[in-house]
Amino acid sequence: MDDYLARIRHYAEVEIAEVREANATALRKLKIDPSAMTVLLDAAGKQFSSAEFARWLGGLRDRGVREIFFFCGDAEGFPEEMRRQAKSRISLSTLTMPHEFARVVLAEQIYRAFAILAGHPYPK
Repeated sequence: MDDYLARIRHYAEVEIAEVREANATALRKLKIDPSAMTVLLDAAGKQFSSAEFARWLGGLRDRGVREIFFFCGDAEGFPEEMRRQAKSRISLSTLTMPHEFARVVLAEQIYRAFAILAGHPYPK
């Protein structure tokens, strides 16, 4: 995880925050700006190829989105309030995986997306 975070930092600021309780009070502590993109990692969400994910991320960047929050839920999923407020839902896989592993997969895909957008040879 640390390796991918260091790689991502060549392209963007990145921060990880763990929220142990998915409730309104805990989420307010994150101070999410209303203009930020909030994305739930959800098995029922939109699936992307790596190239499609890069185009999606690049499109957000080109539209001036300054912050993206990715939320990885626990085994119970997300509270209904979070589901309603999320601006997007994406799926890393239809397979169930531990959230620690999902975070590494997400970090690798974010780095891969930046590399694709920059024309870096990593994705090949």
